[in-house]
Amino acid sequence: MLTFSQIAPELIPLSLLLEADPDEQKIRTYLSNSFCFAATQDINLAGACVFKEQSSQCIELMNIAVVPSHQALGIGSKLLAFAISELKQSDFLRIEVGTGTFGHQLGFYQKLGFRVDSIIKNHFLDNYSKPIFENGIQHKDMLRLVLCLQDRKI
Repeated sequence: MLTFSQIAPELIPLSLLLEADPDEQKIRTYLSNSFCFAATQDINLAGACVFKEQSSQCIELMNIAVVPSHQALGIGSKLLAFAISELKQSDFLRIEVGTGTFGHQLGFYQKLGFRVDSIIKNHFLDNYSKPIFENGIQHKDMLRLVLCLQDRKI
């Protein structure tokens, strides 16, 4: 049975978060003082997502990862939908996320209601020591996406 809950950051294995973010130092930096949610299949961790408060009104999705053997089963979508539902009950007005300009993750976020807000040119070139490739294409620019948690436009 698949269940969802909020969990302490230290309960998420670094190896899982490295599935979505190749920079261990960045993960260690944003993991402290973060809001984390988990998907558990029976008693095993199947996925996790990490949010970091950016301001009193904004929280950023820093990482979402699903155990490789559990990928492509809809767990990530259900986990993020659960987290969004929980965050709608908070004082935050919006969720932001940064992602590459192409790839499956862009559609993943858009299906859950995120919209493109801005582009950060050369983000992956300037902020990662090793190039990040997906489907043979190097990520260079970052898209910033936003999901409004309240019924008003931000």
